[in-house]
Amino acid sequence: MKNFKKLLEFMEGYKLIYLLGMISILISQMLTTVTPLILSTTVDSIIGEKSISSPIIQSIVNLLGGKELIKERLWIIGLILVFVAVLRGIFLYLKNTLASKAAENTTKKIRDRLYDHIQRLPYEFHVKSETGELIQKCTSDVDTIRRFLAIQLVEVAGSIFMLVFILYVMLTLNIKLTLVSILVLPITFFFSFIFFTKVKKNFEASDEAEARMTTTLQENLTGVRVVKAFSRQEFEVNKFDEKNLDYKNLTYKLIKNLSLYWALSDFLSMVQVGCVIIFGSYLTYKGEISLGILIAFTSYINMIIWPVRQMGRTLTDMGKAFVSLGRIDEILKEPIEVLEENHHEPKIDGNIEFKNVYFEYEKGKPVLKDITFNIKAGQTIAFIGPTGSGKSSLVHLLPRLYEYNQGSIKIDGIELNTIDKAWIRKNVGLVLQEPFLYAKTIKENIRLANPSMKDSRVFDAAKIASIHEDINSFELGYETLVGERGVSLSGGQKQRMAIARTIINNSPIVIFDDSLSAVDTETDISIRKALKERQNKATTFIISHRISTVSEADLILVIDKGKIIQRGTHNSLINEEGLYKRVYNIQNSLDDEVINL
Repeated sequence: MKNFKKLLEFMEGYKLIYLLGMISILISQMLTTVTPLILSTTVDSIIGEKSISSPIIQSIVNLLGGKELIKERLWIIGLILVFVAVLRGIFLYLKNTLASKAAENTTKKIRDRLYDHIQRLPYEFHVKSETGELIQKCTSDVDTIRRFLAIQLVEVAGSIFMLVFILYVMLTLNIKLTLVSILVLPITFFFSFIFFTKVKKNFEASDEAEARMTTTLQENLTGVRVVKAFSRQEFEVNKFDEKNLDYKNLTYKLIKNLSLYWALSDFLSMVQVGCVIIFGSYLTYKGEISLGILIAFTSYINMIIWPVRQMGRTLTDMGKAFVSLGRIDEILKEPIEVLEENHHEPKIDGNIEFKNVYFEYEKGKPVLKDITFNIKAGQTIAFIGPTGSGKSSLVHLLPRLYEYNQGSIKIDGIELNTIDKAWIRKNVGLVLQEPFLYAKTIKENIRLANPSMKDSRVFDAAKIASIHEDINSFELGYETLVGERGVSLSGGQKQRMAIARTIINNSPIVIFDDSLSAVDTETDISIRKALKERQNKATTFIISHRISTVSEADLILVIDKGKIIQRGTHNSLINEEGLYKRVYNIQNSLDDEVINL
């Protein structure tokens, strides 16, 4: 019931269209049930001598010229059957059109809402989630719901109506034969219900296996250059084959269960038809029913068996749809990140104070411990330390990608967690270690945050990032398409484009999260010099493993295991025993070896 309410919520605005589709199928089913009555009346009362008991049918016969005239011109009955079939076809067309329109609009609404919700989920959610599974939920799961809405759900109303209406007609014709006709129906329905409850887990397992296979495929296509570089094709093929085999086995198990259901339900259906024909023939022989009634019953029994048999498929499809709806609802239940919290939107100059800051991803496992430092607007602070020491986690607190657990972070004297996330992120430029470029032109990528930015600003940002000359060397210049994920550019070019994209906004705070590692030392120096010389000099955070990159910073913090173990300028730290001096000596000796070569 809960899932059905959620489905109705998504259908808001399209319920009337769906209702019209259901009305269409009801009329269509009614016309279907009329055909056996026409044949029965023809055999018994037109060709035969039995009187017509129904006043309505008698009125129609009189309107057509009477029994004798129709008997002489049986083609009239043929025309009536054709007319009924055409009319039924029209309402079937309306049913399909209206149900499909409502289903497509509903699933579009689901996709839009799902995509919009995913965009608004916090950074932490995306870090932990598997991309392939999210893609699966946005595509396959939504399509499962679409098929159920377009095909199965609208059929439920028609099947129930047909079942009730036909049973009523059969009871008016002969009670004994009706009771025989429905003898196996409860068994068939019960079997369908049991099957649905059992097969639901198979559908879930199959969907999850498909999600794992999709994730593997997505990872491989994303990292195909790494696969080629390390000649890992065979390993990747085997890994995909394992996931594909798992998906195949689980899906095959599901198909076997479905095959078993249809085989057994076919057997039960044939038993039911056999009982009706045998008992009906006996009643006809005894004179309790006419031949026309037997013909009507043999038609009706097939009509009521099919909806009951389909109930199993309807229930399984409903199960699949509700499983998919539940998987989608898992995402929709995830709390979105509130970017505009009606907090402060102060003018940000870039004075930053960390005081006794603690941060943890998992409770009881702190990543940052007692972080304290001050930096004035326009100054540069650098972080150096082993991999996994907490440097990136620290700078990710500034744009509020994560929230600190204890302590205080103040920007220009205002507590960071009282400033709107949307506002702080407009004022903090973050250049990540692994830049992501869209399959657009170079110009579109650089001015991504502000598509209306003037070309002159784009060129200035590219010059500061030392990428302007490289871009002009391309045949199409700034109109060059970079390819998916920037595949047509070198690692250094992508990194510099990401830097240009960030600094074009003149943010008062800029963070380089080990993002200068992909550029050579000369380019590194050129970028840092250009940043220092530009107007509206920003407060700059630099994470790097390269001493030459951090050496000119106003303050250098050495971090290890989440703690600040050293602090000072380059000159003070190289004269102090510790990690910084060891790294400095190692890099200097390596540089000397390169020069001697």
